[in-house]
Amino acid sequence: MTVTSAATEGHLRRVLGLPSLVLFGLVYMVPLTVFTTYGIVTEVTGGRLPFAYVVTLVAMVFTARSYARMAGAFPVAGSAYTYTQKTFGAPIGFLAGWSLLLDYLFLPMINYLVIGIYLEAAFPAIPAWIIIVVTIAIVTVLNIIGIVSVARANFLIIAIQAIFIVTFVVLSCVTLFGSGSVDPAAPFSGDGTTSGLAPVFAGAAILCLSFLGFDAVSTLSEEAKDPKRTVPQAIMIATLVSGLIFIGLSYLSQVVFPSNEFTDVDSGALDVMAAVGGDFAKTFFTAAYVAGALGSAITSQASVARILFAMGRDGILPRRVFGRLSARYATPVYAILVVSVVSLLAVVIDLATLASLISFGALVAFSVVNLSVIKHYFVDLRQRSGGQIVNSLVLPFIGFALTVWLWTSLSSETLIVGLCWLAVGFIWLLGVTRGFSRPTPTLDLKE
Repeated sequence: MTVTSAATEGHLRRVLGLPSLVLFGLVYMVPLTVFTTYGIVTEVTGGRLPFAYVVTLVAMVFTARSYARMAGAFPVAGSAYTYTQKTFGAPIGFLAGWSLLLDYLFLPMINYLVIGIYLEAAFPAIPAWIIIVVTIAIVTVLNIIGIVSVARANFLIIAIQAIFIVTFVVLSCVTLFGSGSVDPAAPFSGDGTTSGLAPVFAGAAILCLSFLGFDAVSTLSEEAKDPKRTVPQAIMIATLVSGLIFIGLSYLSQVVFPSNEFTDVDSGALDVMAAVGGDFAKTFFTAAYVAGALGSAITSQASVARILFAMGRDGILPRRVFGRLSARYATPVYAILVVSVVSLLAVVIDLATLASLISFGALVAFSVVNLSVIKHYFVDLRQRSGGQIVNSLVLPFIGFALTVWLWTSLSSETLIVGLCWLAVGFIWLLGVTRGFSRPTPTLDLKE
C-alpha cells in the first residue's frame, strides 16, 4: 500500500480540549509528587515545607506565564525549542531544545525507576528490572495507539490520586480531632531546627522539580483545539492547581506529623502515612503513588516524542526516523520507540544522577523561554507602551531572574555534565550545518 506524505510527514490531529490539556499537565506533574522529596525538604527547611512550596509556586508562575504567552504566539509542537528558534534563530533554538531533552528524556526514566522500586518492595519476588521493562512496554503501546488513549488514561490516573487525596484528608482530620493541641502556624514558622529564610529558599530550589509539567502542555499545541486560547489557559491552570495541591497536602502532613525525624528521610512520607492511618494508609499511598508515576511516564514519553518529532520534521535530527508519523495512528512511532529504548537505562542508572540532569535541562528551558518573551514581544513586536512594558519586559525578566537564582542551587558536577551535553549538541549542529556553511533547518509553521 502506498503511504502518502501527508500520512507520514503531515500534521498531528487536533483532538484535545481544555480539560484534557489541564489533566495532561496535572498528571505530568503528579499531584502526589509532594511526597517524593517530603522528608528531604522538611529537614532542609526545618519543618517549613509548605512555606517553601509557596516560594516555588511564585517563581514558577512567572515562567509558566511566559510559556503561556509563547504558546499563544506559536501554537505548534516543540515547546522551548520552537519558541527560541522563532525568536533567537534556528541554531540557538536547537541548543535550547537539546538542553530540554535532558529534562524530557529522563523524566520517563525516573518514573519507571520509582515504579520498579515501590513495586519490588511490595512484591519482593519480582525483580525491579522486570517491572521496569514491562511498564515501559505498556506505556509505549499506549502512546503509539494515540494521544486520545493517553488522555483517557489520564482520567483514570487522576481519579485514583483524587480518591487517595480525599481519603488522606479525611483520615488526617480524624487524627487531628482526636489529638491534643495543634499549632496551625507551625508549617510556616518551623520547628526551631533552622532559622531565617535561606533554608526556605534552599528547599524551594529543590521543589522546582515538582512543577515540571506545565511546559509539557505546550508540546501538544498541534493536537489541541483552538491552541492559541486553550494551551495558554491550560498552562496557567495546571500550574496554579498543582501548586495549591502541593501546598495543601504538605501543610496537612506537617500538622499531622510535626516532626523532621524520619525512619528514613528518603521515604519520610511513609512515616506521615503511618501516623494518619497505619498500614492501610501506607498501602493505599504506595498504590496511588505508583499509579501517579505511571501516568507521569505516559505523559512525559508523549511529550518528548513530540519534541523529537518537531526537531526531526525540521531536519535537525534524522527526518526518516524522527520526522514521520504512523499512517495508521498519526503518532510519531519511531520517536516513541527511541524514547523507550533510552528509558531502559532506568535498569542501571541511579535516582540522584537523573534528578540532577533534569534540573539542568529544565532550568535552561525556563531561562530561554522567559528571554524569548522579551525578544518576541518587547523587541520584535515593540510592545512598549503602558502595561505592555510590564507584560513584555518586567514580568518575563522577573521569571528569568528567578530561574537564574535557582541555578545557584545546582552542584558543580551537575553543571559540568550539563555543559558537556550542550557541547555534544553544538558539535552535532556543526555537523548538520557543515560548520554553519549551510542554514539550520527551520520549522514549517503552516498551521
